Amino acid sequence: MQDNLKRLFSPLSLLGISLFIITMMPIKQVDFFIYLTVAQLLFVPLLLQCIVELKTVEKIILASGMLGVTLVGFNINEVLSITGAGFYLVATAMISWMGMRRFLHRGFTNTAEIVIDIGLMYLVIGGVWFFAYIAGIETGFTPLITWLTAIHFHYSAFLLCISVGLIGRVTTSKLYKPIVVVISSGPILMAIGITLSTTIEIVSAILYIIAIYLLFFVTLRTKFYRLQGSMIRLSIAAVCFSIFWSILYAYGNFTEQSIVDIPNMLVFHGFTNCLFFGGFTIAGWLIYTPTTNQCSFTFPVSQIRGRLKTKNEPYQGLVDDMNDFVSTEQMHKAITHFYEHTNEYRLFARVRWQPWFWPFALFYKGISTLTQQINLPLSSKKIEMTGKIVIVDATLDGREKPRAWIRTIDEKTVFTAIYSKHTTDHTYMNIALPLPFSTMIGILDLHVEDGKLHLTTQAAGDAGIYLALRKFIFELPLSEHFTIQATTETQLTAIHEMKIFGLKFLKIEYDIDKSKTNDS
Repeated sequence: MQDNLKRLFSPLSLLGISLFIITMMPIKQVDFFIYLTVAQLLFVPLLLQCIVELKTVEKIILASGMLGVTLVGFNINEVLSITGAGFYLVATAMISWMGMRRFLHRGFTNTAEIVIDIGLMYLVIGGVWFFAYIAGIETGFTPLITWLTAIHFHYSAFLLCISVGLIGRVTTSKLYKPIVVVISSGPILMAIGITLSTTIEIVSAILYIIAIYLLFFVTLRTKFYRLQGSMIRLSIAAVCFSIFWSILYAYGNFTEQSIVDIPNMLVFHGFTNCLFFGGFTIAGWLIYTPTTNQCSFTFPVSQIRGRLKTKNEPYQGLVDDMNDFVSTEQMHKAITHFYEHTNEYRLFARVRWQPWFWPFALFYKGISTLTQQINLPLSSKKIEMTGKIVIVDATLDGREKPRAWIRTIDEKTVFTAIYSKHTTDHTYMNIALPLPFSTMIGILDLHVEDGKLHLTTQAAGDAGIYLALRKFIFELPLSEHFTIQATTETQLTAIHEMKIFGLKFLKIEYDIDKSKTNDS
């Protein structure tokens, strides 16, 4: 509470308040001008300061953008107005980069933070439409629609997405994730509908209104900080009211029978969103801004990028001791022997792509052939994967005892995976797949069930699939699960399944035979 009061009376916030008063002074401004200006000078800087700690240069850029908005308001001449709009466009681009930067430090994890990132990234679209209106750029729409689109991306995209994200920091509702999907994609879908198809417009509007009403239901069942709950619920209730006019407008476009026109939209939809939704949203989150529950990634990451260079010094297995990961007494000794003496085994694989993924698999095959990484065949025919395990220089990799398992098919590299381990809450298998300028990381949690060994990224803690790109480490919307069992003393089978956004797209079936005695 005390920190947010400081934000309310920060130099940037006081500047916004002062500029808003000054901008409203010259003449009686029209309603649609006020709706956008109050968002640009008050709502955006106030809510932004609740989310991120602004550096000095970022404060200067944002202040310049706010001054630019005031310059537009005075409308001294065209050049100064366009210059002012340009300053604001730069400020929105900076805020959008903040959203992208937050995402790149985390990735596809934590739904609440993702929708906040989306809200931040949306703002530049509002900045572009604002600039297009001031500069007189032809958009294919009337100047008023261009201005209203700028308003749309400040309220329905920036303010609403960030508010939904902050609600997500405190709610435990199972409805939250589907609500986020609809609300975060809504501004774009409705814009596409308005541009291309009235059918898309009406369908997206219906889904949007359902999501908004469900969100209001979620807020009723969520515990907030004292008076804050009333403010947030009133803000969403205001959207529930104002969105009704949007559905009437969309229905009118769909049936070509005008029910609600633009002037009506401005009176009811615009005024309600500005005063009640915008005002109560800012007041609610200024009372108390819930902190994120997202933790930074602290596990070790391979520093190797691009093609792996090794001295081809052979190593016997993927791990030194399976007891580091699981109790080997609970599983067949052949599984333990395979992981500790991998070079003594032959692998035969059947690769099965899901039918829905085939167009993407064909495209990816061209890329993987060049990178020689995850370069799987398109055919489901059983084929042998030959390979070797070699030592990797730990000083180059940066992890504990790294060793690379290089697998090939017909002398063409299929996988180059660098195995290591790390321990936080328990010991994980830490696997790196070098890519051009980056590294894909698979953190696998191991457990034994019914004598079978399971290795999965779908577990609590560090488990997951990540991409390391320069200083960024972000989680990918991928998951994988291995199931390994022994069929005889010398033979094993393994199933490797992969999903993207929860949808299975790949299955590899392995037959593993202990008959190989060299390092190939």
